[in-house]
Formats: sequence, structure tokens, C-alpha cells
Amino acid sequence: MLRAAFLWLSEQPRIFRFVRKNQLARKLASRFVAGETIDEAMPAVRELNAGNLSASLDLLGESVQHAEEAHRACRTYLDLLDRIHHDKANANVSVKLTAMGLDISEELCIAIMHKILARARDCSSFVRIDMESSEYTERTLDLFERRLYPAYPQNVGIVLQSYLFRTFADVERAILIKARVRLCKGAYKEPETVAFPDKKDVDSTYIRCMHELMLHGNYPGIATHDEAIIKEAKRFARENNISADRFEFQMLYGVRRDLQDMLVREGYRMRVYVPFGTQWYPYLMRRLAERPANVAFLTGSMFKEMVGRRRR
Repeated sequence: MLRAAFLWLSEQPRIFRFVRKNQLARKLASRFVAGETIDEAMPAVRELNAGNLSASLDLLGESVQHAEEAHRACRTYLDLLDRIHHDKANANVSVKLTAMGLDISEELCIAIMHKILARARDCSSFVRIDMESSEYTERTLDLFERRLYPAYPQNVGIVLQSYLFRTFADVERAILIKARVRLCKGAYKEPETVAFPDKKDVDSTYIRCMHELMLHGNYPGIATHDEAIIKEAKRFARENNISADRFEFQMLYGVRRDLQDMLVREGYRMRVYVPFGTQWYPYLMRRLAERPANVAFLTGSMFKEMVGRRRR
């Protein structure tokens, strides 16, 4: 019930307009979001790199309704790739196709993505196409395979979500074409006609897909904070002689930094997904929906802040 409530809140723009003006809410969001601009986000990347963690930067925002919004997001990504290259940062970028105008025009979206991918190629970088809700899954994978990946096979990859029934077949297809995959569980509210409602089924599908990608995939990203799944990944790699440079673990900015650092100390590669931008409210609500521990943290932080204000 709590998860459903936060997912509902993530889709309420009126609440976002109110919350964004609230200084306490902005402060609490800063645990999970590295600021609203490139200049605010890059120090977080430098701090991660100093600890031997790599990053993937994501400009928050999706489902834009006007072409100028898509072009503005494109310019931000071009500037971001230039900045990463200039700073010699160990980072790449993540992009949502609806933020690039997919809901406006497929041709607009593809034209913008080619600009971003060309810049990534010139900067020897990489672009991960984030997966959105299930209504976009087929379109995203189709556009990736037909119109983006053929021209930039070294510079673009996809995300697959284990809560969808279809995902193991998508994993097999990605392996066949040698596409790079980031495997996650999924964070959107989905109908039971397309997604597993029970966590145990999501987890078992994740492990099945993870095994296949570790054995046959092209440098998969194992995106999870689930310690049982991480333990299984390490066991599977050890028993199948899969070296630590053939895959990477991926986690979210502000979530389990202790676990991130521990994996690096153990010799594994770790990439941290670093979101930034003004559209942080829907992202924050999805993070709260995913992990009840995040709710406890934010509630505790809010209480401390209120006590501190009263004492002042």
C-alpha cells in the first residue's frame, strides 16, 4: 500500500509544484539527487571517482510535451558529455527517450539521440537508454535496435527490468546482438497483465537474467541494492570463472554507500547512478516507493530538522 501511494504521488504535478518551493523538501531530496545543474552535479562525480567509483549522470525529466523542452534537454546532455570529457571524469550518461521528445515525434527523438550519440562517440563515452514504464518498452527496444545501436554499437546500451514477463526474451535478444544491458528490477506501477506482482517472482527472474548476462552478455550492469542478489552474483562469478572486469555492479546515488565501498574494496567494479535536474520530485517518490528504509531515513531527517528549527 505504501509503495502504491508513493507511485501515485510521483505522478501528481500539482504536488511537485508545491514541494519544489519547500526548502526542507529540497534538502531531503539532496540525499538522492546531486543538485539541479551540471555545476552542482559534477562535485558528486568527483567525490565518487576519488573513492574508485564510476558514475552515470542522468538529467531528470521525462514525457516532455514541447519540442523546445526536448532540444533544451539535448543541449544539456551535449554540455554534460563535454564537461565529463574536459574533467576526465570516470562517468557516462543515462537518457530517457520521452525526455528527448518521443511522445511528440519519433523522428524528433531519433534526431536528438543521434546528436547525443555522435557527441558521446567523439568523447569516447557511453549513453545508457533508460527504460520507462511498460507502455514504452517495445518502442524503446525497437528504436534502439533499428535506429540507434547499428550506428553507435560501442556508445549506446539499454536497460531491462526483471518485473516484466517479457524480460528474459529481451535479454536473449540483447545477447544475440551483443548489446550492453543494465539489469534492474523496475520502479513503475505496472498492471498485472505485463508484470509480476510478487517480489519473489521479480527476484527469481532477475537472478535468471543476471546469470545469462554474466555468462554470455556484453559487460552487463547488475543494478541492485539487494544483498542476497549481490551475494549470488559473486558466487556465480566465482563458480563460473567470470572475472570481475566482465561486469559491474550499479547502485543509486545516496543509497547504501557503505555497500558500494565494500564491493570496490573486494575488487569489483561499481557505477553509481547520479540524477540531477529540476524535475527531482517524481524520481524521489519512486525511490521512496522502492525502499521503505528510505522513508524511515527521510522521516528521521525531517524530525531532526524540525527539532533543530525549534531550538534555533
